[in-house]
Amino acid sequence: MNIKPLKRLPVQLALLVIIALVFAQVVSLWLFVDERNLAVREALGFEAIGRAANVARLIQEAPEELHEAVLRAANSPLMRFEISNKASVEISENFDTGMMEPRIRTLLGKEYVGEIRVQLHQIEGQILPMQQLQLEMTEMHQTMMQGELSAIEMNLAIELSKERWLNVGTRFEKPPLQWPLYSMLTFILTAAIILGAVFWFLMTRLTGPLQKLVNAANKLGRGEDITELPEAGPTEVRELTAAFNRMQDRLTRFVADRTRLLASLGHDLRSPLTALRVRSEMVEDDETRNSMVNSIEEMQMMVEATLTFARGMSANEPSKTVEVGQLLKELQQELNISSPLSVVLRDEPEIHARLKPTAFKRAVRNILENAVRYGKSARVQSSTLNGAFAIVVADDGPGIPESQIERVFDPFFRVEKSRSLETGGHGLGLSIARTIIRAHGGDVTLENMQNGGLRTTISLPLDSLDHQK
Repeated sequence: MNIKPLKRLPVQLALLVIIALVFAQVVSLWLFVDERNLAVREALGFEAIGRAANVARLIQEAPEELHEAVLRAANSPLMRFEISNKASVEISENFDTGMMEPRIRTLLGKEYVGEIRVQLHQIEGQILPMQQLQLEMTEMHQTMMQGELSAIEMNLAIELSKERWLNVGTRFEKPPLQWPLYSMLTFILTAAIILGAVFWFLMTRLTGPLQKLVNAANKLGRGEDITELPEAGPTEVRELTAAFNRMQDRLTRFVADRTRLLASLGHDLRSPLTALRVRSEMVEDDETRNSMVNSIEEMQMMVEATLTFARGMSANEPSKTVEVGQLLKELQQELNISSPLSVVLRDEPEIHARLKPTAFKRAVRNILENAVRYGKSARVQSSTLNGAFAIVVADDGPGIPESQIERVFDPFFRVEKSRSLETGGHGLGLSIARTIIRAHGGDVTLENMQNGGLRTTISLPLDSLDHQK
C-alpha cells in the first residue's frame, strides 16, 4: 500500500479536520438525541396532565348523570379515563418526577385540596401499543416508531371526593431519530461544499507559500539565482520565509566574498611572479636558472588556473533544461578528436535536467580527461536510480589508494608525485568538478573497482529534473 500521499501536509490536515468534525458531530448528535427525548417526553407529559386536570374539573362541575358522557368524550386511543372508588395508584407506589403534581394542582385551582397521586415507570424490551388502540392505528403506530417501542407509562389518580377517584392512564413512547434520505444527502452535500471551499482557502494560504519555499530551496541548492520570496500566509510561515530570505542573502554574500577573495589573490600574485621571472634570468648558473624558471612557470600556471576557476565560479550562468545524453555526445566528439575511441558512450533513455550547461559540461569534461589520462579510455553510462540522476564514468587505470580517495578533491593535490604538468596536471580538475556538481545540489564520488580501474559517479537529486522520458 502506498502511504506516501498520507505524509503530505494537506492530506494530514484534511484527515485531522474530518476526524475532528466526525467526532464533534457524533457528540452533538448524542446530546441532541438525549435533549430531544427529554423535551418530547416532557411536552407529552404536560399535555397528558393538562387533559387530566381539565377532565377532573369538568366532572366536578357537571351533573353526575353526565359523568359517563364526559369520560366517553375524553377517552382517546392514547389516553383512558375512568371513575372508580379506588385509586389506580397505591400510596406506596406514588412518586413524582419534575413538576407534575404542582402543575396539576395549579390547573385545578386554589380551591382544590384533594389528593393527587402520580406514578411514572419505564417500560423496556418488546412492548405492545396500548390495548385500546384499534388494529389499523396499532400498525400505523408501529410503523412510525420503526418497530422499536420504548415507552414511559404514567398513571394518575385525582381525588374527586371521598372514596371517589378519577383514574387516568397514558403512555408516551420515545420517538425514534428520523433522518429522511433526501435531507441527509442535502445536509452532507451542503456541508461538503462549504467545508471544501473553506479548507481549500486555508490550505492555499498555508501550503502555497510553503511550496514556493521548497522550490526556492531547491533552486538555491542547485546554485541558481533566486529573488527574495514574498512573505505571505500565517505568521509562522511568514517568519519561516523571512528566515529563508536572510539565510539566502548571507550564503550568497559568503560565496561571492570567497570567490572574489580567491580571484584577488590570484591576480595579486601575478606581479611578484613576473618580477621573480625577470630576476631568474639574471642568474648566471644555467642549471640554477632553469630550475628557477621552471618553478616560476609552474606557479604562474597554477595562478592562471586559480583565476580561471574563480572566474568560472563567479560567472552568473542561467540554468537551462538540457538533454543529458546530447551533452555527453558533444563531449565525446570533442575528446575523441585527439584520441579516437577514448570515450565510449552507452545509449541510454533521454533524460532532461535543469542545469548550468557550461559549468556542468566543464565538470564532466574534467572527470573524463582524468579517466582518459590515467586509464587510456572512459566508459560513460547515464541512468536514474533511487531518486537520483547519475552519470557513471569507469576507466581501466591504476585506481587511487583508499586513504587518498577524498584527498584528491582538495585543490592542488595530486596523486601523481612528479612535478610534470604533462602527467599530473595542476590538481584542480576534480576539485573544480566537485564544486560545480555540489553547486547543482549533487555530488561526485570515487570508487576503486574489484578488477582494477576507477569508477566515478556524478549524482544529482531527481527533483532537479524537469521530466524523464
